[in-house]
Amino acid sequence: MFFGFAGGTALAIEEPSYRVIEQDGAFEQRDYAAYLLAETIVESGFMQSGNVAFGRLFRYISGANTSQQKISMTAPVEQTPAPLGEKISMTTPVEQSPAANGSYAVGFVVPSGFTLATVPKPTDPLVVIRAVPARRVSVWRYSGRWTESNFREHEQLLRAKLAAKRIAVLPPGEARIARYDAPFMPWFLRRNEVHLTLQ
Repeated sequence: MFFGFAGGTALAIEEPSYRVIEQDGAFEQRDYAAYLLAETIVESGFMQSGNVAFGRLFRYISGANTSQQKISMTAPVEQTPAPLGEKISMTTPVEQSPAANGSYAVGFVVPSGFTLATVPKPTDPLVVIRAVPARRVSVWRYSGRWTESNFREHEQLLRAKLAAKRIAVLPPGEARIARYDAPFMPWFLRRNEVHLTLQ
């Protein structure tokens, strides 16, 4: 969601490694390599969760970690519903599942040079490092504002495309929003994506 710029020129932003399997307009299927997320759960609404989470996660990459090390910003910032009634384990990464409690898990992708053994550990207990396994993901790319209504509109387009192709989504079937641009990017130029993990 938020990225560094210097001297008027955008710095190169690392993204998780993936291979495009299929592309049809705004629709893609991608095979992602495994990666790490610095993640936090916020008990708030769709829009407010991203704002609250950003502060925690930005402090982590700015040096609020056991190594007091600055970590490069990456893209995208991921947001998905958090598990109902489930707390994040401080010792074991957990997968996120759907919730109806108005909580969201928001994560910054950790640069690929780190492993679970070498990544600096957060000093804030509300931030954890989670391993995301290699997986196939369906994607719908869109631009515009970071509103829940905009996200849900494009989620429905992605789900309709998958239904037409008879492609199954991995349970629990919760969609993630992936935001790639800084907040000062004009809304009509922003790169946003809906992600659904496939079976």
